Amino acid sequence: MERRTLSILVRNHPGVLSHIAGLFARRAYNIESIAAGITEKPDVTRITIVVKGDERVIEQVVKQVRKLIDVIKVVELDYADSVTRELAIITVNCSKETRGEIIEISDVFNGTIVDMSEKTLTVQVVGNERQIKGIIKLLSFFGIEEMARTGLIALPYRSTRD
Repeated sequence: MERRTLSILVRNHPGVLSHIAGLFARRAYNIESIAAGITEKPDVTRITIVVKGDERVIEQVVKQVRKLIDVIKVVELDYADSVTRELAIITVNCSKETRGEIIEISDVFNGTIVDMSEKTLTVQVVGNERQIKGIIKLLSFFGIEEMARTGLIALPYRSTRD
């Protein structure tokens, strides 16, 4: 199974995101992550989809996505030639004894403590997939109470396009 990251520019109309996700669902492909947001043009949305599956069938779905009326452009992003980021907010169990260690781990990953209680710390971290997985692995030793992740967003490096 191959992993693909697609950057899809669409006209900002209701139902476009669900229509695109539906094309993948009908092929029984699990979308690993999906993120959507308005671009520098208010009427255009960028949808970033990470999907894993058979190369031939993914290519078929991409062809169908390109045919949709509201789709402007579909680009497959190569991980090595792209800036990729994800945001994670992680609430971790802590005690007075472990609080400092959790803050140190957060600092190593350029994280920010965004909430604190007697028994928990909430860490916000932005990074590539490897960095996010790394901090989650380290924080899991303390017990992760709750976590939310945005999913991957990506743009190609400018130096590869100019």
